[in-house]
Amino acid sequence: MAGNTLDTAAHVVQLALTPIFLLAGIASLLNVFSTRLSRIADRAHRLRSETPCSHVELRRLTLRTRILDAAVLFAACSGGLTCCAALTMFLGALKQVAWGAVLYSAFGGALVCAIAALGAFAIETILSSRTIRDKVDEAMDR
Repeated sequence: MAGNTLDTAAHVVQLALTPIFLLAGIASLLNVFSTRLSRIADRAHRLRSETPCSHVELRRLTLRTRILDAAVLFAACSGGLTCCAALTMFLGALKQVAWGAVLYSAFGGALVCAIAALGAFAIETILSSRTIRDKVDEAMDR
């Protein structure tokens, strides 16, 4: 690593850490997704113990869990690709190799997966709101 000074090394570390901010946001999203999955599971357990059981709501809860599963998968892929981007930047500078295509692919893939995770989360939230509106309408009709 001839020619690498402390300033160069510090700059490389700074660049490699930049995608980690995206990773922190993705970790927060995963926490939100898992909390929502837990709430759906609790609601499903309560519904199954009720007589009569609302099969329409149970089907909607099943759909919501599937959508959240997709959101978790996309977010996890985004996190993994973000780590790959950071590692590519770090190793590329360390070995003085130009891995621009790998970096663009990894970071671009991470962003696409993050967008997909947010899209799935938006759909799940809309379904949740629809259930609440249906319950309010049902209560008002009584």
